[in-house]
Amino acid sequence: MTNPPAVLVHGNPETPALWDPLASCLQRDVVRLAPPGFGAPLPPGFGATVLEYRDWLVGELERIGEPVDLVGHDWGGAHVVNVAMARPDLVRSWVSDAVGIFDEDYLWHDLAQAWQQPGVGEESIAQMLGGSPADKAARLVSFGFPQSVAEQVAAGQDDDMGRAVLALYRSAAQPAMTEAGRSLEAAAARPGLALLPSEDSFVGTDAQRRRAAARAGARAEVLDGLGHWWMVEDPQRGAAVLEGFWTTL
Repeated sequence: MTNPPAVLVHGNPETPALWDPLASCLQRDVVRLAPPGFGAPLPPGFGATVLEYRDWLVGELERIGEPVDLVGHDWGGAHVVNVAMARPDLVRSWVSDAVGIFDEDYLWHDLAQAWQQPGVGEESIAQMLGGSPADKAARLVSFGFPQSVAEQVAAGQDDDMGRAVLALYRSAAQPAMTEAGRSLEAAAARPGLALLPSEDSFVGTDAQRRRAAARAGARAEVLDGLGHWWMVEDPQRGAAVLEGFWTTL
């Protein structure tokens, strides 16, 4: 029996190039999806809300036409959990490094709270996504991105991304994620893996992440010493963890 494709979904402020180092380490077909605004144009009428991104991902998976092994990072990880709760028939398994944001006690990190404020958010985004391509790439390198990946991701950091970031985070202001998390148990319909990079401070405390993973029926795997961008910090280790999970299915 052949393995289904691994479908990878990234987050903010990223494009599909984020996955290049990890994809080269995986022993299977890989499909990289670009959420609207994050490496793909914002379609007319697309409001870039949490639920619209869930429905976008549902549509992409329906087009693939077979249950997939779905992997999400950052907001991609939230979209993955939302699909696992709403349409488990579309996945064979799911992996997320952002399950903690569905915990009832989760508080948005400082940057997110800035983006959620009118005016303040626009200024913050202009800073984060501003400057020359070299400036943007240098910021990503400072986060641990390899230079080649940083340059590709920086090339996709445009006005659409800025608009999408603001709309998405504003649609997710609490209690929106707490309310979404009331359905976490539904994600247990398919095997799940919650990745817990020990140095990632954006997606909840260790306790919040573990509590949300347990409610979603997901196995928890600590990536000790790795941070938010674990897939570029140590792609071999990330791939080994994913392959190890998939062999249990």
